[in-house]
Amino acid sequence: DWSSDVCSSVFRILKPLQLDSWLANVWIAIPRILGGTSLCLEFGSPKFGMPRSTTEEMGLFQVASWFPEDVSKFAIPFSLAPTFFAWMGAATEAIEGLLLALGLGTRICSVFVAVTMLTAIFMEKWPQAMEYGSSWPLLPAAGFLWIALYSILTGSGKIGADYWIAKKFENATKDSI
Repeated sequence: DWSSDVCSSVFRILKPLQLDSWLANVWIAIPRILGGTSLCLEFGSPKFGMPRSTTEEMGLFQVASWFPEDVSKFAIPFSLAPTFFAWMGAATEAIEGLLLALGLGTRICSVFVAVTMLTAIFMEKWPQAMEYGSSWPLLPAAGFLWIALYSILTGSGKIGADYWIAKKFENATKDSI
């Protein structure tokens, strides 16, 4: 039936690369955990009202006032709804960064992070790099893009919530057969 097909598809997406070596799983987890934490706390949190970043000017789940102004300078479709796209970009950095660090929905979160970073690179960072004659403005977004692509391929590994969810789902599927 269709519900078992949907569950099977979700399981295939969530199921991370499973390596036997504990050290290999640590190496898979390090970029995901450090990158996700940094993306959430250092890049997303100042733009998006998170519990630790709320101020009088920015409440919980609100976007910093300067961010839609930046987004309005991007090309269409971003300039048509800058507040919406600013909210989506900030929420992706803050929320998806946290989920990435936890290894929860790793591949799905990584797709959103990759799209957000590609947008940042081509709409904001690339023009800055050309203006300043340096590639330095590209580096954070390019680093997060690399981590997102890496995480799309590997998933969370065994050190992440996806592994435990997939393991529980796999055991439940075996028990029902």
